[in-house]
Amino acid sequence: MKNPNVKWIYLIILSIIWGSSFILIKKSLLGLTPYQLGALRTIITGIILLAFGYSQLKDIPKSKWKWLCISGFLGSFFPAFFFAIAETEIDSAVASILNSLVPLNTILLGFAVFKIASTKRQVLGVIIGFIGTSILIMKGSELNPNQNYLYAGFVIASTLMYGANVNIIKRYLQDVKPLAIAAGNYIFIVIPALVILLFTDFFSSERLNNPDLPSALLYVIILSVFGTALAKVVFNKLVQISTPVFASSVTYIMPIIALIWGVLDGEAFSLIQAMASLLILVGVYLSHKRKA
Repeated sequence: MKNPNVKWIYLIILSIIWGSSFILIKKSLLGLTPYQLGALRTIITGIILLAFGYSQLKDIPKSKWKWLCISGFLGSFFPAFFFAIAETEIDSAVASILNSLVPLNTILLGFAVFKIASTKRQVLGVIIGFIGTSILIMKGSELNPNQNYLYAGFVIASTLMYGANVNIIKRYLQDVKPLAIAAGNYIFIVIPALVILLFTDFFSSERLNNPDLPSALLYVIILSVFGTALAKVVFNKLVQISTPVFASSVTYIMPIIALIWGVLDGEAFSLIQAMASLLILVGVYLSHKRKA
């Protein structure tokens, strides 16, 4: 008999890892451009996952490969760049809170695309969550007038992609091993990431002589190994042993971890923003189905 508490262990581990990812992105951007960061994160993660998971690829049915490709771009490729671009203008703590929209978007996409029924309680949760998001963005722009909060759209777009990815894994990749899913994803996205990196100035003498580059690369490596490679496998396993909404509720705890890191790094955060964040989490809570 499977231990029902295992999914909670996975959830807590993921929350700590991904909650710390936002500050790692912020620190990496001190020596890298968003496109270099996104590309390097994808390439390093791909090398790690393919090194450990290549042998499992032969067991993946041919019918699953198209979903692995779509999952790779939605769940890994575009968000790696979008979060880096977003954090050039908004604080890491705010980005983590906006990321809490993932469960709500999982439900919306599950209903609209994957024909998964939603309850009135879930719809209410979605509405409350979006109200909280609006307040968070508006107050953030007032508190930080030098920041362009339109860049929050990159985070919101990523949450939509994450929501679609969770539903794809649950519906079409349920019987594929978690490591095989992660490795299969990166087969499709490593080459595009390498092409993007080659079109940046990463290999220029000016970039290579940047004194901030060594520390930025260290942050990217930590982000890639733990925040992406290890976390991807753990997350895929969590989706398979629980439900898409439970798995995406990792965003309950992530903002707490990210807020702690943000405050320690000197980021400003107002009481109204805290209340807006609470609204988002209330919306996520309401969006969960109650057991009969």
